[in-house]
Amino acid sequence: MQALIHPPIEKTKITNWAEDERPREKLIINGPQTLSNSELLCLILGRNTPKKDVMALSRELLTVHRHNLQTLAKSTVKDLLKLKLEGLGKAKASAIVAAFELGRRRHAGLSPEKPIFKDTKSAALYVQPLLADKAYEVFGVLYLDQANGLINFELSSKGGITATYVDPRLIFRTALRENAVSIIVCHNHPSGNLRPSLADEMLTTRIKEGANYLDIKLLDHIIVGPYGYFSFAGEGLL
Repeated sequence: MQALIHPPIEKTKITNWAEDERPREKLIINGPQTLSNSELLCLILGRNTPKKDVMALSRELLTVHRHNLQTLAKSTVKDLLKLKLEGLGKAKASAIVAAFELGRRRHAGLSPEKPIFKDTKSAALYVQPLLADKAYEVFGVLYLDQANGLINFELSSKGGITATYVDPRLIFRTALRENAVSIIVCHNHPSGNLRPSLADEMLTTRIKEGANYLDIKLLDHIIVGPYGYFSFAGEGLL
């Protein structure tokens, strides 16, 4: 008996969709706010691959991350490649990571103009998108001039999921080199729990005491997460 040979199934190309259903045309005509997450991701991923429709890949990628953009935003290129999704190679994975990084920088207000931090909220909104998506703890320092303008922002250490080691001497060395008048220290809690630990409180005390000795003012210690922040100064703990 002769076996039946089925012709290959042809993928439905986006160019064959109705014009008002194509993500790119929808964005141009109606604006990006009218697109679903999968449609936006589809535009970032670009063209179909020989084996995978890009819209199907977008939906699969969101499904793997339970449609949580915060989780997807934390992914590195290596994380995405480990998923072994058909059609998701280095180029498309890099495009996703780059898109989220661009969003962080825009949200943080990174620009040629020097940011000036008038209060805790402005500082927290600056550092939150830079730190909150990290899957491990990182510790950063804002070095400020006399007008609370940013001289430099530097990540001084990174560690594991629950802790990171911070050497205050390195912070003060940089502060003296940058001629900083004051500093704001910050770190993230990957767990999302913003309450400071005993170690956080002890570290804040050590940094404050060392800063006072060098005539540098510690303005705040800010803990950030994806959905908020905790301020030592705001809670009267400095």
